[in-house]
Amino acid sequence: MEALFMFIAKSSGLLVLFYCAYYFLLRKETFFTSNRWFLLAGLFTSIILPFIVYTKTVLVDPTLLTAQNQPVFTPQVDSNSSFNINWNILLIAIYIIGLIALMIKLAIDFYSLNSVLKGKKVKQQADFKFVDIKENIAPFSYFDYIVYNSSMFTSSELKSIIEHEKVHCEQNHTIDVLISRIFCVLFWFNPIMWGYKKAILQNLEFIADNEAAQKISDKKAYQYTLLKITTHENCVAITNHFYQSLIKKRIIMLNKNQSKKRNLWKFSIVIPALVAFVFLFQIEIEAKEKQQVTKELSEKIKSVDVYKIKKNATDSQLKEIKEKLKSIHNIDFDASEIKRNAENDLTSLKIDLKNGDQQSQSIQTGGNQTIKDFAIVVTTENDGSKKVGIQTTDATSKDSKTVTIKQQKTKVKTNDSTNSNVSTKTGTNSNNDTETTITTGSDNNTTTKITTSNGGAQIIVSGSGKNDSNGKRLVIIDGVEMPSSFSFDNYKSGDIKTMNVLKGDMAIAKYGDKGKDGVIIIETHN
Repeated sequence: MEALFMFIAKSSGLLVLFYCAYYFLLRKETFFTSNRWFLLAGLFTSIILPFIVYTKTVLVDPTLLTAQNQPVFTPQVDSNSSFNINWNILLIAIYIIGLIALMIKLAIDFYSLNSVLKGKKVKQQADFKFVDIKENIAPFSYFDYIVYNSSMFTSSELKSIIEHEKVHCEQNHTIDVLISRIFCVLFWFNPIMWGYKKAILQNLEFIADNEAAQKISDKKAYQYTLLKITTHENCVAITNHFYQSLIKKRIIMLNKNQSKKRNLWKFSIVIPALVAFVFLFQIEIEAKEKQQVTKELSEKIKSVDVYKIKKNATDSQLKEIKEKLKSIHNIDFDASEIKRNAENDLTSLKIDLKNGDQQSQSIQTGGNQTIKDFAIVVTTENDGSKKVGIQTTDATSKDSKTVTIKQQKTKVKTNDSTNSNVSTKTGTNSNNDTETTITTGSDNNTTTKITTSNGGAQIIVSGSGKNDSNGKRLVIIDGVEMPSSFSFDNYKSGDIKTMNVLKGDMAIAKYGDKGKDGVIIIETHN
């Protein structure tokens, strides 16, 4: 209900904007055709622009208060009140009653038009259909029909009337009349709409008068014809009829000098107002917690596999990476133009990656100096699509690294935004359990070990150094923050799905001071 009232308010405001611009700036100008399109543009803008909304997302820190800390508001019901008026329903009922009444009136007008045309002899000339009637009705046009009573006018007067109505037919002014009438039915409660409709009809008469007067040699006789037609008060409502009120204004506009082209700037006066309308009312700010955005991004990406190629990589290592990319990801890897220095370090190398039938990426390095380390990164999204790229790295840089390890349906991702050295080691202990150890940090000071077996998974996290002074890391399991007393000692679970280890600036950016000592994020299959 609130959205409906907001739409009505916005639409009415836009109608007021265009109507005021026309009334105060354009009404007295002779840009009749331009005024026609301006008024029509105002109608359609008033119903389309309120639906165009731009959403702006703002990242905010997670709220400190939980739902349990929020006060619960219980509305108090006055038992003594026996009758309450629902104003929303009442207003809608009034609107529907007015809408139905005007729709009935529109149907009656169509019926009246049909009664006038029914059974009449139609004379076809070129693109026009002439209907000579006997009723005392003011001449009018409806699409390509021109209706008049020839017995009421002289030949010269009839010629002026027909030239006027031909302009209405040629320029399809009936469409403008019907559009304005429909808008009055829909927005009958808005008084501006009725004035808007009157402005449209009056401007159409200005157009027809101006065009017809140029085809008639005696402009003064045409004006006398306008005065004579004012005695005919009967007309069909939904047509372009020759009789219109405000004859004085029509005669004034006929004798007015053409407006100067420099006054065309008045049409652009609504543009800054429309821009202000969009910025003030059509931009919605959506607040998202940083943790939520991170979760949405992680849900889109299923896994990220990194294949690091060092500057001293041998041909056999390059071949091994090629076989892995082909067998695991069906990606062709081609290394060519290989050159080495005396220490057998790579000085020139060209890499071509091909994902299916599409060339994904190519990188070529060369020169007398040793090339930098680089990595091939394969990103697999939830829809099964793969993206492959080449990232140039340096052993001393602080680029983030992501390593994906798959062990018995257990996936571990480690991210460190402050250190680039990431090493992994997988082996088997005396109990035939699989052990995967991930070491991160420039000083190898943080270790995460996962031991998987038929009985579940045991997670051991240890570390030392300035980033782990108190040994307490933030632990989040299935989106729930664990208390500070939580420990991984003897923690076992056979339902672990993923585990993320965040360190340094990345952890602080997402979780604030809570993540300064590191964050461990666990997602289970539950």
